[in-house]
Amino acid sequence: MFTSIAGRSVIVTGGSKGIGRGIASIFAKAGANVLIVGRGQAGLDAAARSLSGLGGRISTHQAEVSDRAACDDMARVAVERNGGIDVLCANAGIFPSARLTDMTPEDLEAVMATNFKGTVFAVQACIPALEASGHGRIVVTSSITGPMTGFPGWAHYGASKAAQLGFIRTAAMELAPKRITINAVLPGNIKTEGLDSMGQSYLDQMAASVPQGRLGEVEDIGNTALFFATDEAGYITGQSLVVDGGQVLPESLMALQEM
Repeated sequence: MFTSIAGRSVIVTGGSKGIGRGIASIFAKAGANVLIVGRGQAGLDAAARSLSGLGGRISTHQAEVSDRAACDDMARVAVERNGGIDVLCANAGIFPSARLTDMTPEDLEAVMATNFKGTVFAVQACIPALEASGHGRIVVTSSITGPMTGFPGWAHYGASKAAQLGFIRTAAMELAPKRITINAVLPGNIKTEGLDSMGQSYLDQMAASVPQGRLGEVEDIGNTALFFATDEAGYITGQSLVVDGGQVLPESLMALQEM
């Protein structure tokens, strides 16, 4: 059994939908007090309603993680409401598509500002409270896209996700004396509400590329984040864990067919 994290203070950025909401739900079920952070209040309110009654206390905060001052305010709110910060799940991210021939400087800046700078700013803002907790944990949501795979139209997204992994390795060394760990989860194809409009044939095609034959659930990422947040994971830092049902393993379509 892992040591309970009931009552601990957790921030989940990008927590109003998708993987972020899944992460928030897992921590809430574990009894943590979760501050879900997002851009739109309507989405945050809907997420709070769906997560209420799971166990821990849920509250919301509207913020743009690409703004360092907004991240500082986010950390202040978490401390005021929940008595500190024990866990930061830096999950906020965007993934607009743009081919290299069409990608504008604005496209590149928007993705890097949210996905990479937003991660750095959120971490910086939470360091004092994470250090004060005595068991600070940071979990970054990266992706297999960029660090391990590529997809046309996502060059800027992939670069931002690879940048996160470069960041956590040095951050882990700087944060170690403060008893703060930082690790990353690399999701594969995860079923979120954003895929609902794509149709069943699209979902089936995606699932066919995964050896387990199914898309991941948001809770699969949440459970991984919860593990990294435990006391028992305190000697793990600067690491990344792929959660993809084996998606990156086949060397070709033939390998899947041979299964």
